[in-house]
Amino acid sequence: MQNNYNRILHHEKLKTALSSHSDKKVGFTNGCFDIIHAGHLKYLNEAKSLCNILVVAVNSDESVKRLKGGKRPIVTLGERMEVLAGLRSVDYVTWFNEDTPYNLIKFLKPDILMKGGDWPINKIIGSDIVLEAGGVVESLSYKENVSTTDIIEKIIDLFCK
Repeated sequence: MQNNYNRILHHEKLKTALSSHSDKKVGFTNGCFDIIHAGHLKYLNEAKSLCNILVVAVNSDESVKRLKGGKRPIVTLGERMEVLAGLRSVDYVTWFNEDTPYNLIKFLKPDILMKGGDWPINKIIGSDIVLEAGGVVESLSYKENVSTTDIIEKIIDLFCK
């Protein structure tokens, strides 16, 4: 069984690893992935079906705090990456500290850039980079009413009201 920690790589090592797959289509997606749920699994499986190698970039804890508020993330960056690296559909996991993965996308230059269906293609960060390089940008399926925020709200309703 493969050690999942070998699949969690910082940017430089990830770029080196991807260079050994130059004959394959590399897909890229990103997100907070704070509490993994069925919507994430459906989305990541669909993303993997469009590429040979799927890279998932995860917002750092500091980035999540800026985007989602001071009480988030619920799950630490290390644990979120470990869970993602354990999924069959995910080949590599990395992280970024900025609010968006724009610089990481520019550095890695994936063949396919993907986000969930709640993101129109013209709003997907990095689409300009990928399209200019001749790549593809996809807005994938979206599972309604399934989000980390919804799960947190249900937990609050159960225990705090």
